[in-house]
Amino acid sequence: VTIQSVTQSVGQPAEANLVAALRKYGDQIISLVALQHSRIAAHVLFSPVTITKNDGSACRAAGLGPVAVLPSLQKQGLGSALIRHGLHACQERGYRAVIVLGHSSYYPRFGFVKSTQFGIRWEHPAPEEAFMALELVPGGLAGCAGIARYLPEFEGV
Repeated sequence: VTIQSVTQSVGQPAEANLVAALRKYGDQIISLVALQHSRIAAHVLFSPVTITKNDGSACRAAGLGPVAVLPSLQKQGLGSALIRHGLHACQERGYRAVIVLGHSSYYPRFGFVKSTQFGIRWEHPAPEEAFMALELVPGGLAGCAGIARYLPEFEGV
């Protein structure tokens, strides 16, 4: 089982291609897998996000996603464990915040809130409740109001 096959197994072949592109170009901060019986059961990826502030300067953040867990192993905490570990690893690498576009009922359990609370919007139209941010350190997004942009590899996903 490969990372791509785990990602593809959750019904998002485009995400499998995204993971492959990010790995090919080295555009990842953290890539974590959970193994079960020597096979990849879950995968989570963090990559750089740039927040272009209203004055034209930029803040850096980590972007969470994609997250994939084999369907037969979902709802057992694998994805959550990888996300928590990844958030900690991002903080250890000096990232002060993480951005995610995802389910508004899932990501708040990790502390994510609507990014608009920090004055941050995604460069594409998206439901406000689905585009979220998490400060890894207090004030990690202070002064970062602006437009968040993922890497070019995310276009079309």
